[in-house]
Amino acid sequence: MELRSDFARREVVATENEPWVPSPSAGVDRRMLDRVGDEVARATSVVRYAPGSSFPEHTHERGEEFFVLEGVFSDEHGDYPAGTYVRNPPGSAHAPFTKDGCTIFVKLRQFEDDDTERVVVNTQSAPFSPGLVPGLSVLGLHSHLGVNTALVRWAPGTLFQPHKHWGGEEIYVLEGVFSDEYGDYPRGTWLRSPHLSAHTPFTEPGCLIYVKVGHLA
Repeated sequence: MELRSDFARREVVATENEPWVPSPSAGVDRRMLDRVGDEVARATSVVRYAPGSSFPEHTHERGEEFFVLEGVFSDEHGDYPAGTYVRNPPGSAHAPFTKDGCTIFVKLRQFEDDDTERVVVNTQSAPFSPGLVPGLSVLGLHSHLGVNTALVRWAPGTLFQPHKHWGGEEIYVLEGVFSDEYGDYPRGTWLRSPHLSAHTPFTEPGCLIYVKVGHLA
């Protein structure tokens, strides 16, 4: 299966309009955003776990990273409430489940082989640092060989300078409305901009975005 698999193309998806696709485990459904492969795939998805659902133990051959959007996601290593960012490195394994239900934004099989650090960040309590322009604050989540992942909070009325994305940029809008000269992107929008794409982003009401850069060269 291939879905939005041309990484030289710009993609914009209102995820709430995408269909839920059942997984092999009852109660676990996916909104597929990009995918190369069948059940074992390089994939970016929004995944919904119904209350009391689980997924069989499995190994992340090329790693897994996820951000908990709603509810509490759990595995044998702990509980991860909304706002938690987790990286499970290549070769790691777990058996995830949820008691009351949850929704996560997840990326599979997209790690370098030497990216071996497990990361867990509770972004609800971690401090943000000032960004490059007034009104911008940043919480770094992970960095490896020029690939950087962060949460970026934009105060109302913030404007960023025009810039190019070396290695591309991927955004999931968590709160508010993110904008650029190409359009407005409310909560739940997923954007993927290719290597050397350019824009001038801003926000009128303010927003919070999950952003990853440098991984689409």
